[in-house]
Amino acid sequence: MQTIIEPFRIKSVEPIRMTTREERERLLREAGYNLFNLHADDVIIDLLTDSGTAAMSAQQWSAMMQGDESYAGSPSFERFEEAVRELMPFEHVIPTHQGRAAEKILFEVAAGEDALIPNNTHFDTTRANVESQGAEAVDLVVAEGRDPKREHAFKGNIDLDRLAELLEENADRVPLVMLTLTNNSGGGQPVSMANLREAKALCDEHDVPLFFDACRFAENAYFIREREDGYAEMSIKEIVREMFSHADGMTMSAKKDALVNIGGWLALDDGTWAQEARDVLILTEGFPTYGGLAGRDLEAIAAGLRGVIREEYLEYRIASTRYLGEALTEMGVPIVRPVGGHAVYIDAKAMLPHVPPLEYPGQALAAALYEAGGIRGCEIGSVMFGRQADGSEQPADMELVRLAIPRRVYTQSHVDYVIEVIEQVNDRKDELSGFEITDEPPALRHFTAEFAPL
Repeated sequence: MQTIIEPFRIKSVEPIRMTTREERERLLREAGYNLFNLHADDVIIDLLTDSGTAAMSAQQWSAMMQGDESYAGSPSFERFEEAVRELMPFEHVIPTHQGRAAEKILFEVAAGEDALIPNNTHFDTTRANVESQGAEAVDLVVAEGRDPKREHAFKGNIDLDRLAELLEENADRVPLVMLTLTNNSGGGQPVSMANLREAKALCDEHDVPLFFDACRFAENAYFIREREDGYAEMSIKEIVREMFSHADGMTMSAKKDALVNIGGWLALDDGTWAQEARDVLILTEGFPTYGGLAGRDLEAIAAGLRGVIREEYLEYRIASTRYLGEALTEMGVPIVRPVGGHAVYIDAKAMLPHVPPLEYPGQALAAALYEAGGIRGCEIGSVMFGRQADGSEQPADMELVRLAIPRRVYTQSHVDYVIEVIEQVNDRKDELSGFEITDEPPALRHFTAEFAPL
């Protein structure tokens, strides 16, 4: 059949409060024009993030009932560890309360002053955790990944020539290399198996470990099967295991492709780093068999990892995101092409060419979408990445608005409503003006900064 239906039935519903445009204009003004400052009850369709916003399955809710809350040695940890190792066979699995905690622990152990951390593209918390250690985050995504219009099957790939050059000149300053799967800041674009394999070979040549930021590993595996020669007949599980065979460790936000609302982990093979990481974990998160999570959370993650590699689920997931992206393309709205896995990224620079980058066209578009229809998206551009480590400001490579689709939450009619709202905003795009920042914190400013329209 041509219609891709949701491979699940809905057993519980949550009401949506329908606001008026006048209400939304006032609410946005009171929030300092920062969509992070809005109350969720005042949002009609919430596409701010796909992190921790999934609807859990009956199997996950059932698994939570056997959660064991023992402080140490919980059997829930054993089931969690077994589920992780079934897909990602690392020797040491260290639970954390979410992905950014795993990043903080990893870089506290591995990085330091003057270190260089290459990545295809660091996301916001990854970059902040690198820089908090005095290290430098270096983005090395392929050239195609910096061009929203360019069609390329694997725009998340790391530039192997640039990586080789960096390692040749600075291997002594590189404690590890990271790859983000899929590449969130670059439009949710996947990384090919060939790129993983070759990046690992370069790292081995210079005795540098390769780590994955693996939040959306299952979506990346689906794209490999769909787009890369030699994988069409392999199961998602087989592809996932091959992906992780090319890594020495990983950080994970379980709030994405483990289909849960909280949780994460750090996994690695290096025993020395693992012991140091557990020491930090005990100080900041909890004992190594719970890591800041309840036993029921560990059970939900274990069940989620079994569910996320179901081919029916992933087919629906990718198709529903593509449905939104193709509709926007048909109406002439510029987006990052091809459509990624977890989100559609509108190219605000192309849509609003009259708004200069440092007047934040992505923020202007995100605010307009909320005012028009109560849709909350997320700017990924010069607000998020314009502030440099030395305090200076420069335009980001791309000015995007991410519409991240929560897993198993919205139906096709919700997405059709989003399309209709974007069409209305697109019809009056020439009327939109930029913003200035009136108040901002020293780091991760996009979360709490306040704006004023120009």
